[in-house]
Amino acid sequence: MKRILLIVALSLHSSGCAIIVSNAASGFSDNLAKAVLNQDDPDLVRDGIPTLLLTMDSLIEGSPDSPKLLTAGATLYATYGAAFVHDDVRAAKLTTRARRYALHAMCETYRPSCGWPNATYDEFIATLDGIGKKNADVLYAYGFASLAYLRAHSADWDSLAELPQIEALFDHYLNISGDEVNSSVYTYMGIMLTLRPPALGGEPERAREFFEKAIAKSAGADLSAKVEYARGYAKLLYKRDLHDRLLTEVVEADSNRKGYVLTNVMAQEEAATLLAEADDYF
Repeated sequence: MKRILLIVALSLHSSGCAIIVSNAASGFSDNLAKAVLNQDDPDLVRDGIPTLLLTMDSLIEGSPDSPKLLTAGATLYATYGAAFVHDDVRAAKLTTRARRYALHAMCETYRPSCGWPNATYDEFIATLDGIGKKNADVLYAYGFASLAYLRAHSADWDSLAELPQIEALFDHYLNISGDEVNSSVYTYMGIMLTLRPPALGGEPERAREFFEKAIAKSAGADLSAKVEYARGYAKLLYKRDLHDRLLTEVVEADSNRKGYVLTNVMAQEEAATLLAEADDYF
């Protein structure tokens, strides 16, 4: 679970996650999200996000029970902690806040979710059916914040025990979101299904299907899906040809695809690193 989630910035697409200012200035917030996603300098985004985090905290202080603000805060904190912070202690702190905001947002929109932190797997599953399409974005944000949290706390093996719940959550999200599905969820599912080896419950062949769905859903524009496919599936199963082909395609691709520029630049940097390390691994 130490791998960087290249696709985290795509979560800024989900409704509510671009709400950084009041509804009166929603046009500004939408444009800001687009500007972030189309930025080709990840360092600039990394340096700029802390200001947005403090802005979100101040807005949540003023409206502490607003699901939209809580969802936005959860997504920003999870994105920053998972993609841009490489200090384990700090990442754990940031993603803990992300998950707290996300749980509060869920609790405000769907009361049975308030007990999720202490729920057994069966109890958790029993509550999912009550969540409909109107709350899909909040559910997605909770799943994303939880995945970032589990990654940051991966030194604690108990965190792996929560993965089946998050898998079930994203399965339910896919069932209720319809045509408005956030395509990055397919990559998340692929990642989760390859975090564990097959002997411990991993499902690489199922993961392969999700990675390929992620690539198809974006018509190949999302290069991060190919990176995670290479790392999570091809590398895990020692498929060198597939591994190198996917990563070479990423390195040679045009990163300037609207809505994916930031994540594509990050994906190309990661692909180059993985290719350079391939001889030592295979």
